[in-house]
Amino acid sequence: MNLLHENDRPGVYPDSWYAATSGPIGPFPALKDEVRTDICVIGGGYTGLSAALHLARRGFDVRLLEAQRIGFGASGRNGGQVGSGQRVEQPDLEKLMGDADARLLWDMGEDAKALVRSLIDDLKIDCNWRDGVAHVCHNRAGWQHACTEAEHLRRTYGHDKLEILGPREVEAETGSQLFRGGVIDWSAGHLHPLRFAIGLGRAAQHLGVKLHEQSEVTELDPGEQVVVRTSQGSVRARQVILACNGYLGKLSPQVARRVMPINNFIVATEPLGEIAPEILPRDIAVADSRFVVNYWRRGGDGRLLFGGGESYGYRFPRDIAALVRKPMLEIYPQLADARITYAWGGTLAITRSRLPHFHRPERNVLSASGYSGHGVALATLAGQILAETVAGTEERFDLMARLPTPAFPGGPAMRSPLLALAMTWFSLRDRLGI
Repeated sequence: MNLLHENDRPGVYPDSWYAATSGPIGPFPALKDEVRTDICVIGGGYTGLSAALHLARRGFDVRLLEAQRIGFGASGRNGGQVGSGQRVEQPDLEKLMGDADARLLWDMGEDAKALVRSLIDDLKIDCNWRDGVAHVCHNRAGWQHACTEAEHLRRTYGHDKLEILGPREVEAETGSQLFRGGVIDWSAGHLHPLRFAIGLGRAAQHLGVKLHEQSEVTELDPGEQVVVRTSQGSVRARQVILACNGYLGKLSPQVARRVMPINNFIVATEPLGEIAPEILPRDIAVADSRFVVNYWRRGGDGRLLFGGGESYGYRFPRDIAALVRKPMLEIYPQLADARITYAWGGTLAITRSRLPHFHRPERNVLSASGYSGHGVALATLAGQILAETVAGTEERFDLMARLPTPAFPGGPAMRSPLLALAMTWFSLRDRLGI
C-alpha cells in the first residue's frame, strides 16, 4: 500500500479548511531531467522545507523533491499546536537519558518553539499565531499528575509560564463540563499549519532552492554521490536528506522498521458566532488526556477545528465527519446542531518510544521523522539540525540519534494489524478510565 496515493488525488490538496484558506504556492515543475546538486531533500513538509531553507542560507545548492504538493502531508493537515519540550514528559526523559541529556532535550524543545516564532516573524508568514495550549484531564488522578509535572518544570527547568486550571477554571477556559482540571502553557501556541508550510516554501524558493512537485522518489542508489530517481528524472547529490515521515514507503527499510505511519482526522464546523461563545473564549488550543488524543482550537474565522476519532487501518473512513463528530459531541454536546463544513484526514508517523527517530542510513544520507504528534515545532527544528549536520556541526544530531526508538515487531508488514490491536486496547482503556 502506497500512502502517497491511497487516500488522496495526485497533485491536489485535500478538501480541508486549511487548503481553502491558504494563499497559493506553485505549482512547481516536476523533475524531468538528470541534474546535479549539493543536497537533495526528499519531502516538502516542515522537515524538508526547514532543511532546504537553512541549507540555502549556508550557501548550498539545494533541490527539494515533493511527491505531491508543498505542505501536502501532515505538515499541511495537522492540529497546528506548537508545544513545549518533547513528546515524552521530562521526568521520564530524566530516567531514560539522565539529567544532563534531559536538560539538553528540554532546551532543544524550547529552541524549537523559538525557531517557529522567529521564522514567522523574520519571513513575515501570515499563519494566525495565537498563544496558549492547554492540556486537560478527564479524571482527578490525571489532573494531579499534570499539576505535579507543572511544578517539576517550574522548579527544575524554570518554566514559569504554566497556569493551573481547577474544575471551574477548566470549564471556563474550554466551555466543556467534561474535564476535572488542566494546565495552560502560555509559552506554547497554535497556528495555521499549511500557511506556515507555504511560507517556508516561499522563503526557500526566494533563497534559490529548486522546488519540484509531483516528483515521487522511486529509488536511491547509494555511493560517493547518491542518485535519487523519479519516474521522469534523477538527481545526483553529494548529500541526501530523507524528510518523508509517514510517507517514507520503501526508501529506507532501516528507518521504516522504527517509524510507523498512522492516520488522524479533523473537522471544521461552521463559524460558531453566537452558537457557543463559551467555547475557548481566550482562543487557546486544547489537547486532552486520552491516549488517542482529542485536540481542538478555533480557526481565524471563529469556527471550531476538532481532531479525533479512531481508525484501525490506513484507508481513510468513508465518513470522516461522522467519525470525528462523536468525540466532539462528547466534549461539546451544545454543538449537536452545528454544521460540519470540512472533514479531512492525514498521515503522520510515530515511534514506539514516542521520541523522534534521527538516523544516518548511509554515510551521506540523513533522516529525521517519527515526531509522534509533536511535529510542528520539532520537525521545523529537525530541518535546522539536519542542515547544520550537513555543514559539519553534528552535536545536536548525535544527541537526537541517541534517543531510543526500538523497532516495531514484525517489520512494516505487521504495522496495520499491530496498529489495529493497539488502537483497540487503548480505546478500551480510555473508556474504562484505566
